[in-house]
Amino acid sequence: MLLLLYPKCSTCQKAKKWLDEQGISYTERNIKDENPTLDELKEWYAKSNLPLKKFFNTSGLIYRSMELKDKLPQMTADEQLALLATDGMLVKRPLVVGDSFVLTGFREKEWAEKLK
Repeated sequence: MLLLLYPKCSTCQKAKKWLDEQGISYTERNIKDENPTLDELKEWYAKSNLPLKKFFNTSGLIYRSMELKDKLPQMTADEQLALLATDGMLVKRPLVVGDSFVLTGFREKEWAEKLK
């Protein structure tokens, strides 16, 4: 399982602590230093069954400064995925990628259902 996170993010720290407490093994990847590639994002989006908006860090500074709330509805899925691939800080975190699922953000109940 792959865990993409930003080490300074308090939600990411909580998620990592929760995984450790549950004894769930994962490979950690800093989303700022090693941004998800376009191919990875396409694969994860297809696997997730989530709306593409769930992959955006809507509370992030870059999201707000680029006024993406207004721009995303006019963009195609391919354009949105390409944009996400430009900067890891645009991507919702933590992001967990398993063999058959993808989770965006940390919601303990959802994680417990998928990961236990």
